[in-house]
Amino acid sequence: MSEDALRVALALHDLWNTGDVSKIDEVYAEDFVAHWPPSSEVPTRRGRDGARFGVERIRRAFPDWHEDVLDAFASGDRVCTRYVSTGTHRGAYWNLEPTGRQIRVEEISIYRIAGGRVAEQWCMLDELARLRQLGVDDAYLRRLLSQ
Repeated sequence: MSEDALRVALALHDLWNTGDVSKIDEVYAEDFVAHWPPSSEVPTRRGRDGARFGVERIRRAFPDWHEDVLDAFASGDRVCTRYVSTGTHRGAYWNLEPTGRQIRVEEISIYRIAGGRVAEQWCMLDELARLRQLGVDDAYLRRLLSQ
């Protein structure tokens, strides 16, 4: 199963790179659950609609979004990828108007594959570093945290 699981996880990265949400049903399980850090604007996403929301949201804010997979390995039904995501801020994100700034975010995700699709994902990234690259200052962060 490891090789098949690895192919599914890499197809997920291709989907995010192209923004082709017509492939959501091929890549994500119907009962998919995503776990992002609690500091994320949307820390949990559920189902294929949650996956679609995530892809569309990031592609609206960063139309040139690209995930460069640096490492990938699988064991049984689990896959881990280490990747660098890049994009240019062209749309609203975290209530920030477009800045035109380019960002670079290092991420690690672990996927659980079931029935040939991604059933669960745990993603670790530094959301603060992403916001800092967009020019967020301490005052903005204090307002954000006080909400």
